[in-house]
Amino acid sequence: MRNYNLTIAGYNIGFESKPDGPDLLPSERFLRYLNPVNVSDIRISVHTGSFDLPEDAERIFHAPFVEEINGIMLHHKPNFWSVWKQDTNLFIKTIFPLAPHEKNAVLEFSLETRDWDLWIDGTETVIDPFEYPLDGLILYYLTVIYGDIMIHGSGVRNSGRGYLFCGSSGKGKSTMANLWDNYGAKVIHDDRLILRKTAIGYRMFNTPVYNNEVPLDSPLDKIFIIDHGLENRIVPLNGAIALSFIMANCIQHSWGHYIIDSLLGSISDLCDTVPVVKLFFIPDKSVIDFILEYE
Repeated sequence: MRNYNLTIAGYNIGFESKPDGPDLLPSERFLRYLNPVNVSDIRISVHTGSFDLPEDAERIFHAPFVEEINGIMLHHKPNFWSVWKQDTNLFIKTIFPLAPHEKNAVLEFSLETRDWDLWIDGTETVIDPFEYPLDGLILYYLTVIYGDIMIHGSGVRNSGRGYLFCGSSGKGKSTMANLWDNYGAKVIHDDRLILRKTAIGYRMFNTPVYNNEVPLDSPLDKIFIIDHGLENRIVPLNGAIALSFIMANCIQHSWGHYIIDSLLGSISDLCDTVPVVKLFFIPDKSVIDFILEYE
């Protein structure tokens, strides 16, 4: 196909192949996010071939590719993706570490415009323009534009109420999602969510990480910062402490004052609106009974 639209977390993202561009084919992860309505918040024009960054572009953010299992490094590529800046123009330069064939890309965009350009250099004639890592990067910069929050966590909806569980790796986010799933609650996502403020309060949305996902969202009624404990126990968090715990779990590219100030403002409003608590928990069904009784 030559163009299509995706709706993810309420964002409408349009892809259009230019005359010099490849045929487009969304991967299985995105099939249920296709939207026939040709209305987009951003429109990404896709081109074939290489793109040379402007000579005066400055690299402002850099991320290596590291793949580990049980703390053992399997792969490391120092030049994964990077962000470059020239005046108000931004450029994301990336490789595709999970692709079967070697290719690279440059996305030219701005936080002030909604027409972006993507150049993909490789041998494939049919491509997914939203392939990892571009999917997460494009979604992240949409949260920056709209003042939303992208966060690592497990979100669940139970009896119309939404709970978000955050914590660093190993603190029990997947365990918590599995416990609620076995209880019969709806798991919104167990990895990467987007939080958006609406006219009726905050909502959390899933983002497509796994195959066969469907769009899901939920009201957000409480945020739990989780850790393993000897008993189930809740400690309310407020002010700067609550903000710092949320900030630590956010996906963020802190290369500019605007981005940092905007995220801090969004998190501050979130903490003023949605209760934040510290949850020490035993990893069995008792923690669900404890949470529901606490409610």
